[in-house]
Amino acid sequence: MTALPLAALMMLASGAIHAVVNAILKSGKDKMSSRALIDGFSGLIVLPAVFFVPLPHGAWIWLLGSWITHLIYLVCLIKAFERADMTVAYPILRGVAPLLAAIAAVALFDEPIGVLTACGIALVSAGVLTVGLGKQVDPRALGWALATGATIAIYTVIDAQGVRAAPSAPSYIVWVFVSLGFGIATIFALWRGPAFVVSARAEWKAGLTAGSLSILTYGLALWALRLGDTPRLAALRETSILFAVLIAVVFLKERLTRGRMVGVAGIALGAGLLILGG
Repeated sequence: MTALPLAALMMLASGAIHAVVNAILKSGKDKMSSRALIDGFSGLIVLPAVFFVPLPHGAWIWLLGSWITHLIYLVCLIKAFERADMTVAYPILRGVAPLLAAIAAVALFDEPIGVLTACGIALVSAGVLTVGLGKQVDPRALGWALATGATIAIYTVIDAQGVRAAPSAPSYIVWVFVSLGFGIATIFALWRGPAFVVSARAEWKAGLTAGSLSILTYGLALWALRLGDTPRLAALRETSILFAVLIAVVFLKERLTRGRMVGVAGIALGAGLLILGG
């Protein structure tokens, strides 16, 4: 399998796993503590690998930028989930991200984008937004969701440059998870104080599961970004909303409305164009 089809397949798998991680985060009672558990476990699991991969020379500045942006992203994500249902907040924040990431990648780093890719990105974003905008949205929740989408676009572009600048994909992936895992887990745990201890006792199994899955979802995404162009691959990852809708309908017993079906069809068509555009 050549690089681009492999990268596309990795991004589709990443999107599916990502929906599960966010469903686990949304189910937590104290979302900041839940996120601390997820990141802490992911960092702990990956930690032994630092002895087997080279240091990410050439990518330190990107790693620092990723760390800062991810911290802002997680705060915005938690605030969005606290103020809106997952089926409202998640599509909005994921819908704006590929558009902004494509604009940034093309404008700042002169990455290629063809007609099919541009149409695919537009369809995926429109489909994702259609899934989420059928309900009444709290203006504050909308603001946090849009801010989250912007930070997703920023860290996607940063990490695409970082994983390409590093000596190898595993080098950057391992150091991303170690630095983010322990750093963000510590900040959020201290932020929540005694409430974190209570949540950790009750939800450590869910945190361990989501932490393990987060390594898979973002590890696959980073490796894919080393193999292909950012605009197409960033949009393909947003097919995660298809799996989020499936989770909502099957497990949360939410209704699949006509608007959602239209949105899902748009995402599927857009994903097809993105794959063909490669």
